[in-house]
Amino acid sequence: MSWLFGLNKEQVPQDAPSFPIPNAPAGGGGAGDDGKGDEGQKSKMEAYRFDSAALERAAKAAKDLEKSSHANQALELSKLQELTAQTEQQTKIKEYEAHIEQLKLEQVRTGQEEKRKTLAEETKQHQARAEYQDRLARKRYDDQLNQQTRQQEENLRKQEESVSKQEAMRLKTMEHEAELRHKNDMKRIEAEMKAKAVIERENKDITMEQIRLKAAERRKTILESIQTAGSVLGAGFQTFISDWDKVTASAAGLTLLAIGVYSAKFGTGVAARYIESRLGKPSLIRETSRFTVIDAMKHPVKTVKKFNRKAEDALSGIVFKPTLEERLRDVAIATSHTKQNKGYYRNILFYGPPGTGKTMFAKSLAKHSGLDYAIMTGGDVAPMGRDGVTAMHRVFDWAQTSRKGVLLFVDEADAFLRKRSQEQISEDLRATLNAFLYRTGEQSNKFMLVLASNQPEQFDWAINDRLDEMVEFDLPDLEERDRMVRLYFEEYVLKPAAEGKRRLKVAQFDYSAKCTEIAMKTEGLSGREISKLGVAWQATAYASEDGVLTEFMIDERVNDALIGHQKKVIWQQDQVAASYRPSLPEAGSMSTLSKDMSIAPPSKKNS
Repeated sequence: MSWLFGLNKEQVPQDAPSFPIPNAPAGGGGAGDDGKGDEGQKSKMEAYRFDSAALERAAKAAKDLEKSSHANQALELSKLQELTAQTEQQTKIKEYEAHIEQLKLEQVRTGQEEKRKTLAEETKQHQARAEYQDRLARKRYDDQLNQQTRQQEENLRKQEESVSKQEAMRLKTMEHEAELRHKNDMKRIEAEMKAKAVIERENKDITMEQIRLKAAERRKTILESIQTAGSVLGAGFQTFISDWDKVTASAAGLTLLAIGVYSAKFGTGVAARYIESRLGKPSLIRETSRFTVIDAMKHPVKTVKKFNRKAEDALSGIVFKPTLEERLRDVAIATSHTKQNKGYYRNILFYGPPGTGKTMFAKSLAKHSGLDYAIMTGGDVAPMGRDGVTAMHRVFDWAQTSRKGVLLFVDEADAFLRKRSQEQISEDLRATLNAFLYRTGEQSNKFMLVLASNQPEQFDWAINDRLDEMVEFDLPDLEERDRMVRLYFEEYVLKPAAEGKRRLKVAQFDYSAKCTEIAMKTEGLSGREISKLGVAWQATAYASEDGVLTEFMIDERVNDALIGHQKKVIWQQDQVAASYRPSLPEAGSMSTLSKDMSIAPPSKKNS
């Protein structure tokens, strides 16, 4: 509306409504502006630009508006348009202010993000610096260790050279002394022999005369003794026959003597059997921790240590799977509480591939529970024949006499506890099995029976009926193999090398990484085979020239063990196939074989 009254934009208030000017010139200049002059005049003329044509048109529009009957409505409409324009302007201002606030918040968030990135980068730099300092410290410590090792090796080499020189000088001295002593002895013997020969030649006649006199005297003495003994015996026998009282007394004496001899012999046998059942070890028991009187007299120190020994963890020094360790720990706790409360022991079966720790855990279980362990093998029963029944009863009689209780561990139990319906089993072995079943028919509070087998499916059904619990010992997984390799490497290699008393040293390499690598390679190996690896490493170091065990030597022994294990697996598969081959039908297919339930393929675990 400013153009209606000839005002410019600077004289109009900021909050006043504005309307578009129709047919306004594009330049916005006045009539008197000729477009020339300096910049000062232009700036002054910008304040007032008066357009007479516009004023005329405004006047004319005002007159028309005054004459119009809708003037009031036009004025109201103009006011409404002005209010609407103001409202829109206020809305734009608010939006602008909100946009400014949003930009400020975005700026603050960006600053916080930059600070966070800066802190993260600083933390990362600090960690990198700390790791670098730690690597430097480790390297410095390794260098010190290497220097000390080289110094020790140098001192040891010098000591060995000194000892070797002293030993060589001592041997030379001893050889020289022995040579001189031998020469002197030979000269002395030669002189004595010559002197003796001369004396014998000179006294030959006298010596022969003495020999003849001694022979004649001895012959005369023997003849006189024979004559005297004959006369005395003849007279005594004649007198003895003539006196019947002496004959009767002699007969009674001889009878009593015979009765005494036979009674002593029989009583000695009974006493010996009693002592054997109480104190002696039965012939079927291969190994036991139970001390006899003779063992206590031979090893008094071990006996005292055994009585003063404290109970130890049943899984100490043994590596199993976590699930198996949890179950075996429950068995150990139950056995220990049964021993303390004088309850009845449970019969347990340990089954699984060989070398998985069945015998080792049985010994540890007995020590943990305070029991004496006794180990027998099933292969010793069959060769005993008819004596097997008596030997089996002696084992259980011997176990019943223990005050502490006995853990009777039967290794390779399937060798004599197999099914009685098989044709291969002999009558003597069947009788021994029946004796075993008779002695294990009821629970006992004197002994605990633990059976171990690689093929439990061959057990007689009566044996399975006597088992209260079965525990499977499987081959170790990667985690267990890693723990075993580290355990045996430390026991057989690192500890002897650290003592410095043996001819064993270890080269510099990453022991932890090597143990992990070996554990990954030895898949399928049992715990016993892994322990033999540790012994092989030790023997290889002893056999080397300088006694240093290198990484190459370790890899060689591991590869040899893997090759040997593969050959054993092939041999076992051939053996299992041969054992099943006689039962195969002569003209049948694989479908016929799969239908025959009496023939089962060998399991992967046993193969």
